[in-house]
Amino acid sequence: MRGVTKVVLGMLAAGLVGFGGFVAYASNEAAKFLEHSLTVGGETAQGSGWPEAEGPADIGYVGDPQSAYGYPFETVALPTDIGDVPAWLVPPPGGMAGAERWAIFVHGIGGRRENGYRFLPTLREAGLPVLMLSYRNDEGAPAAPEGIYAFGLTEWQDLDAAVDHALSNGAASVVLVGESMGGAIIGQFLRRSAKAPAVSAILLDAPAIDFPAVMLDQMTRLGVPLAGVIGRGGTMIFALRHGINLGDAVVTGPLAAFPGPLFLSHGKADRLVPVSSSDWLADARRSPTEYLRTEADHILSWNEDPARYEAALSDFLATLPAAAR
Repeated sequence: MRGVTKVVLGMLAAGLVGFGGFVAYASNEAAKFLEHSLTVGGETAQGSGWPEAEGPADIGYVGDPQSAYGYPFETVALPTDIGDVPAWLVPPPGGMAGAERWAIFVHGIGGRRENGYRFLPTLREAGLPVLMLSYRNDEGAPAAPEGIYAFGLTEWQDLDAAVDHALSNGAASVVLVGESMGGAIIGQFLRRSAKAPAVSAILLDAPAIDFPAVMLDQMTRLGVPLAGVIGRGGTMIFALRHGINLGDAVVTGPLAAFPGPLFLSHGKADRLVPVSSSDWLADARRSPTEYLRTEADHILSWNEDPARYEAALSDFLATLPAAAR
């Protein structure tokens, strides 16, 4: 009997060693996947693979607001901890006088401030000056020393600079508009910035507000076994190598607790950011929330039905207090 017990224990130990070896190997591969996906200069969800843009509202369009829509604009420099980041300030049709509420647009990973052109005409018609932000690691902006897209863990500081500029130039409050990783940046701003009380409303399109959930979804789609375990292991290894813990890139809590109105759009066919995170957020919210759930892929809800999207957004903006709109 003792011999049998030793054999069983030996097999169990060998199995555990083998399992541990698999987890260690697969976690290291997951960390490499993160490095490939998040290192500045590589292919990204917004910077690669889009069809050639036919107009300003298409992802990948390049050009300033004047060339896109004929809108006047001003280029401003926003000081941050790593240098000045550029932004375009687009005034509303009536000009800047008396504009007490500004909108600030924050694009997603590897994207451009031009991505905000889907929203710009509606925001502008609502009487909002619109500050279209470039942030660290963007073309024309300072490179972050870590060379990593951090899903808001570092980039929130650039949004903080944009909010400070608005408040220092006549704004009493701001509307934050974010797509994809821009939603993560907005959430980290809410969590970390002393200026968060100045936010009066938030607009989010396909927001990446739970990075571990994004990674789990991608690994599951790739057929990785034990995706949750491997994902956590990869995140830990990535943090050890780069000093950025993407396990902290979860902002569902601050956005659920945000006391102001929130406009949320997300497509159920999204292959990059699971719509379930937006479903959860909409259910968790207790303050006014408009949820436009579409059939679209990532950040393409506007493209599915532009008239419907713009009407919903316009109606949402019309509910904001008139005195500060």
